[in-house]
Amino acid sequence: MTDSPVLVKSWGELTTSDLYSFVKLRTDVFFVEQKVDEEELDNRDQEPGTVHYWIEDALGCAAYIRVLVNDEPEHLDARRIIGRVVVRADRRGEGLAQVLLARALDDFGHEPMLLHAQQYVAPLYAKFGFEEFGEPFDEATIMHIGMYRAPR
Repeated sequence: MTDSPVLVKSWGELTTSDLYSFVKLRTDVFFVEQKVDEEELDNRDQEPGTVHYWIEDALGCAAYIRVLVNDEPEHLDARRIIGRVVVRADRRGEGLAQVLLARALDDFGHEPMLLHAQQYVAPLYAKFGFEEFGEPFDEATIMHIGMYRAPR
């Protein structure tokens, strides 16, 4: 794992450099690498309840996640949604996503949470107490599964 600090900011706290750094990472991975053809800039980044978590290195944003809050629960009582989990190709396998998840759970683990996991990554989230629900589904041309975590 990394000793790099986790940066945490809301929309109003972000600098243009912060925003560029993680949007570039998300675009490089989701559009260029994974060929996702869905909208990346969905306006959820700038909502007052959204919290952005990322780790930087000399090349920019190395890993990123965001935590959203929905008005209505998507599954059971979960209104907090983890999404856009992404790690730069040259930093994969170092546990950066786990560092970010642990920090988000430190902040919001007392609330029920939900995420849409790419199926092959579901075991990572299970290590953090997320349990699969429902049937696998196609989201942005990649098979996903819903995962729920009860408050702790």
